Amino acid sequence: MSSWTPKSWRAKPVLQVPTYPDRTALKSAEARLSSFPPLVFAGEARGLKEDLAEVAKGNAFLLQGGDCAESFAEHEANHIRDFFQVFLQMAVVLTHGASKPVVKVGRVAGQFAKPRSADTETIDGVELPSYRGDIINGIGFDADQRVPDPQRMIMAYRQSAATLNLLRAFASGGFADLTRVHEWTTDFMKGKNGSPRYEETANKIDDAIKFMAALGLSSENTPALRETKFYTSHEALLLGYEEALTRRDSITADWYATSGHMLWIGDRTRQPEGAHVEYFSGINNPIGVKCGPSMKRDDLLALMDKLNPDDEAGRLTLIARFGAEKVIDHLPALIETVKEAGRTVVWCCDPMHGNTIKASSGYKTRPFDKVLSEVKAFFDVHRQMGTYAGGVHFEMTGDDVTECVGGVSAVTEASLSDRYHTHCDPRLNASQALELAFLVAEEIRQQRKPEVARTA
Repeated sequence: MSSWTPKSWRAKPVLQVPTYPDRTALKSAEARLSSFPPLVFAGEARGLKEDLAEVAKGNAFLLQGGDCAESFAEHEANHIRDFFQVFLQMAVVLTHGASKPVVKVGRVAGQFAKPRSADTETIDGVELPSYRGDIINGIGFDADQRVPDPQRMIMAYRQSAATLNLLRAFASGGFADLTRVHEWTTDFMKGKNGSPRYEETANKIDDAIKFMAALGLSSENTPALRETKFYTSHEALLLGYEEALTRRDSITADWYATSGHMLWIGDRTRQPEGAHVEYFSGINNPIGVKCGPSMKRDDLLALMDKLNPDDEAGRLTLIARFGAEKVIDHLPALIETVKEAGRTVVWCCDPMHGNTIKASSGYKTRPFDKVLSEVKAFFDVHRQMGTYAGGVHFEMTGDDVTECVGGVSAVTEASLSDRYHTHCDPRLNASQALELAFLVAEEIRQQRKPEVARTA
């Protein structure tokens, strides 16, 4: 990698990057960003890579989730707190049900840019540039708002810094203490269908904590009971922003993206000779690649060679996103490709992006039963092929939204308009996210049964 630099991507063909009309303003914003402090640190990214290496070995499980696209308008402390609470609930359900450590990675503090299927959109005969996320342009269907504005990168950086500050406080300041497991239930969730099942799990955890206290282990003398590790991730789409926040580690002299602990390449920008793969090939963070139905064997081999030539455990996570009906047609071939190449990866399921439909009301939505079906199919294929289904990747929120239909919250197409708040794609609400966590915990338990049989 001696020829790699943070800006070597600029010599490669690039997709999904906006055209800024004011190039001088763009260069000025990128220069300012390059002088700002890092948002995350190289040592933290290395820690996540070590944790993901345990996932690759089958000793832990990856829970990754958060907003489809963060917005400037929704940057409120309560919004971040509610997301973190539900995320902790999901992690507790998985840890307790599956008896494995859970690696917690949020789609947060950087998930601002979104790929689009077309450069423009037309409404009532008016054509404007597509909305590409608050880091690039505004969501309002207005000519001025849709102009890419480089100052939005500065705003995104500052919001990410503030969000990270709060999340770090939650993770290490007592909010994540397991003795507060009952308090993580948000007000609107109390008394709903999913809440009693969670309370039952929480009661069992309470009993376990009381037992440990009797042995002299408490949250006061055992940090693992009162603190948690929480990492951040996002799709690194806007490469100028990423380049400006790429720094050389003073300890190892390696390059790291300091905009988030883990970055991923989307299904639309994973061309082996493209700009995004070039950028990712030189940073030492753990990285992900979204794998859709168009992913072919040769593409995957080329990406593994380019992105993880030394086959470092924890470096590469493959995030499968096919759609419920397509998992069986596409996932086995990719798993076989990895097995035959003798490579080490984390297999993760994104059951959201392949199951998006348009309701009769015009709203984009995701049927909850399709999301469940894709998760089940993902685990089934791995069981059949003797490989480890290591993680899940959800678009979800801690808010009581009505964006995905179905689940215990009984969202219908008719009720989508009640609280449809997303800036881009539909998210699971808190009830649906927790319901899905129970399903995944059961799937992990089923995955462990062959191991028990072999040991016996």
